Amino acid sequence: MSSYRFCRTDDIGLLVDALNRCWLPYFPDQPPVTPASFKRSIRDLQVWCSSCMVAFSGPDPIGVLIGAKRPWATLIHRIAVHPDHRRQGHGRHLLTSLGSKLSILGPPRMVAEVPAALGPGRELFAASGYVQEAILTDYVLQPPGDEGPVISGRLVIPVTVDDLAANGLLEADADPPVCWERSVETLTARKADIAGLAVASDEQIEAFLLYTPEGDVLALRSFIDDGGARLKQLLPRLGVGTLRFPKVHPAEISQELLETLGFRSAGSHHRLAARAKAN
Repeated sequence: MSSYRFCRTDDIGLLVDALNRCWLPYFPDQPPVTPASFKRSIRDLQVWCSSCMVAFSGPDPIGVLIGAKRPWATLIHRIAVHPDHRRQGHGRHLLTSLGSKLSILGPPRMVAEVPAALGPGRELFAASGYVQEAILTDYVLQPPGDEGPVISGRLVIPVTVDDLAANGLLEADADPPVCWERSVETLTARKADIAGLAVASDEQIEAFLLYTPEGDVLALRSFIDDGGARLKQLLPRLGVGTLRFPKVHPAEISQELLETLGFRSAGSHHRLAARAKAN
């Protein structure tokens, strides 16, 4: 007989086991989840154990939902059912149970960022009342070429997440048009692992780039309408190979500008949303 329950902060071991049993079979190239990596998701993404659920068949986990919570929304960060127990309604039950809880406790907005290639996942969300809000595009940039022409009176300087926040350049909006993993909250939580460069005049920062040593672009923004000239000063200075800029919302930065900088599409995610309601 199947059973379901929400989790507590002392259930990290159970959630790690459930993810490795239920999620990893679909993504064998990903490393196994560990207690340490799960705790990082709590820090970086604001995963809440009380917004996580496990489905059981007897004592064995057969389904898992991982929810991350911020004031304006809950993200369905992971949801998976063991391959031997698919098509039995477990995934939908997990989603509707969380929705019932959030309809009382909030926040009522629920979102998911599902890879376009993951058809069954998108079908599950659609069947549970989620609707598509946006396409988030994954971009890559092969090793950047030469820098653009030097802009007179401007310097390229290192910056940190704290520097940008102190200058009011990382102000958080309610439900911002960026993916969950690159939101201000995540950047702040990961700031010790993030490097940055900026083009600055005597008066202000005019463009900036935040990135990881592994080549993941976390934020890319210019405050000057210059056809990307300032950003072209920054990208070649990273000293890494291929750059990855994942899950870019169309309102975050234009496709035209990214293509001017040399980025090319390499996949997409569907941003889906629903409003929590009681069963």
